[in-house]
Amino acid sequence: MATLPVQRPDATDVEAGPPTPPKQRRRRGRRVSATSGARYPRWYWPAFAAPGIIWLGVLFVLPLYVVISIAFGTIDPLFRTPVPTWNPAWWDTTALRTLLGHIFGSDAFLAPAFVRTFAYVTVATALCLLVAYPVAYFVARYAGRRKVFYLLLLVAPFWISYMMRMLAWVNLLSTDGLLNRGLVGTGLIGGPVNWLDGRASTVVLGLTYGYVPYMALPLFAALDRIDPSLLEASRDLGASRARTFWRVTLPMSRPAILAGLVITALPMFGDYFTNDLLSGSPGTSMVGNLINDAVSTPGQAITGAVLVVLLMVILLIPMLWYVRATARADTEAGR
Repeated sequence: MATLPVQRPDATDVEAGPPTPPKQRRRRGRRVSATSGARYPRWYWPAFAAPGIIWLGVLFVLPLYVVISIAFGTIDPLFRTPVPTWNPAWWDTTALRTLLGHIFGSDAFLAPAFVRTFAYVTVATALCLLVAYPVAYFVARYAGRRKVFYLLLLVAPFWISYMMRMLAWVNLLSTDGLLNRGLVGTGLIGGPVNWLDGRASTVVLGLTYGYVPYMALPLFAALDRIDPSLLEASRDLGASRARTFWRVTLPMSRPAILAGLVITALPMFGDYFTNDLLSGSPGTSMVGNLINDAVSTPGQAITGAVLVVLLMVILLIPMLWYVRATARADTEAGR
C-alpha cells in the first residue's frame, strides 16, 4: 500500500515560528486596526481631537499667556492699570525679583502665607484621604444592591454650589449655630465658642469638607475595578483580611490614591473663598487670598499675576511627579 510522502518543515521555519500579525496595516492612506478591522483615514483621529485642542488653546493657553504677559509687563502711571508686554524679548522681571525678595529675602512678609498654605493643604489632603478611603472601600466592596444609592450620595455635593456649602458651615459654626447648641446642651462646653474668629483648624476642616468628594470618586473607581477573584485567591492562600488588604487591595489602589491626592491638593493651593468665609483673618491667609487681594487692589495686578505664575511653577513639581509615577506604573503593568 503506497504511502504519501510526509513534508517535513524546514529548520528555518521551525526556528522562526509562526509569523506575528502586524498590529496595523496601511492600505491606500488608511489605517486598519488589527483588533476591530475598522479602517480610519489618517485625518480621523487628529480631527477627532481638534475641538478639545482648540478649546484648550482658546480658554487655557491664551489666558495663561495673558497672565504671564501681565506678570512681566508694566503699570500705566496715570490709571494704575496693568500694561501687558506681549513680546517675551521685552519682558521685565522687576516685579518677579521684588516678589521673591518678599518671600525669601530679609523683608519676607509673604513667607508665612506660603508656609500656611502648604501646611493647610497637606493636613487637609491627608484628612480627605483618611475620610474618603474607608467610604470608597465600603461602597465598592459591601454596598451590594445599594451601590447606586451610595454613589448618588458621593456625587450629591457636586450638585450644590461650593459657596452654598461653605455658607452652611458658617451657619453651623456661628455662636448660635447647631454645633454650639449641641455642645452647650450636652454640657461639653460652658458657653458658645466663636469658631469663625480666625482658627486654623476651622479652615483646614472647611477645606477637607469642600474637597473630599474629589478624593472619594477616584478611589471608588479603582477599588470597584479590583477583581474579587484576586482577593479570594489571597484568602485561599491563608492570608487574613488585614493582610489581603495591605498586600493586594492597597497596592492595586495606589495609582488612584496618587490621582486623588493631585486632584484634591492642586485646587486647594489656589483656594481663597473657604478662608474668607470661615476665618477672614490675616493670620490664616493663604496664597489664594494674597492673589485675590492683589487683583482687587488698584495698581497691584502685576503682583497678583506674578503670584499666579509662581504658584503655577511650584505646582508643576507634583504634577510632573504624578505623570512620571503613573507612566512607571503603566510600564510595570505592561511587562
